[in-house]
Amino acid sequence: MHKKQILTLRSNLIAGQASHTAAYLEQGNGMPLLMLHGFLGDATNWLPLMERLDPHVRCIGLDLLGFGDSAKPPIRYDIAQEVAFVHQVLADLNIESCYILGHSFGGWVGAAYALAYPAAVKGLLLAAPAGIRDDSFCGRYDHLRPLLWRTPVVDWALALASPIAALIRQRPAVEQIAWFRRELMAQPAACSFLLDRLRPEDAIDTVEKDIHRLQVPTLVITGDRDETIPLWHSQTYADQIPDAKLAIIPGADHALPQKYAAELASLILPFLS
Repeated sequence: MHKKQILTLRSNLIAGQASHTAAYLEQGNGMPLLMLHGFLGDATNWLPLMERLDPHVRCIGLDLLGFGDSAKPPIRYDIAQEVAFVHQVLADLNIESCYILGHSFGGWVGAAYALAYPAAVKGLLLAAPAGIRDDSFCGRYDHLRPLLWRTPVVDWALALASPIAALIRQRPAVEQIAWFRRELMAQPAACSFLLDRLRPEDAIDTVEKDIHRLQVPTLVITGDRDETIPLWHSQTYADQIPDAKLAIIPGADHALPQKYAAELASLILPFLS
C-alpha cells in the first residue's frame, strides 16, 4: 500500500489562507523526477511506472492543486496557479533542479513551469501533453455542463436513470457518466478548467506561442491511438521546442501512465541517462 505524504506549504499563493497542503508519493533514489498527472488524475496514476523506474530514479508523484489529496481552495484555477504550487512544493522538498514528466494536463503544467523556471528543469518529458490551443475543443464538452451543477437533482436523475438504462442495455454508459460527475465534484480544478475554457478566446494560458524559448532537453511521447489529445498537439511541441524528440508508441491510447508503463520506462530511462 502506497501512502501519500503531506506537505504543509506556507505562502501567499491562495488569498486569505496562511497555509495549504500538497500530497505526493515518493519512491526510488537518484536524480529527482517530478511526475505531474493528467486531468481528473492524481499521483497514484504513476505507480506502475514508478515500479519500473525504481531504484534508478527518485520519483515524486505530486497531486496538483485542486486534485487528489492536495488542497482544494475555492478559487479560479489556471496554469499560473499550478506552476506556483509546483514551485513551492519543490522549494519545500529542497529540490533546486529536477527532471519533469507530465501527462496530458500535467504536461501543460510541466511545459509552463519550464518556461517560468528554466534553470530549475534539467529535462522535460511530455506524455500526450495538453496546452496547445485547439478551437475544435470548444463546444465539445457543452453537453457535460449539467454534470458541473452542484445540485442533488443531477444525482437523483442519474439514480433514476440507472434501472431504465439497464433495461435498454445502456447501464455502463450511465455508470460512466455518474463516475465522471463524482470525479468532477471531488476535483474543483477540473470543474474550473471546464467552465472557464468553453470559448476560443478563453485559451489565454496555452503555451504554443512560447515553447520555442525552451532550451532544456525534451522528449515528447504519444500514442498513435490517442483520441483525447490529437497527435498534432504532440507534434507541435516536438517541432517548436529546439532539438526536441518525438516518440510514438504503436497501439497506445491516452492512458499512457496507467496502461503503457513498460513502454514509457523504456523511453524515459535512456533519456535520463
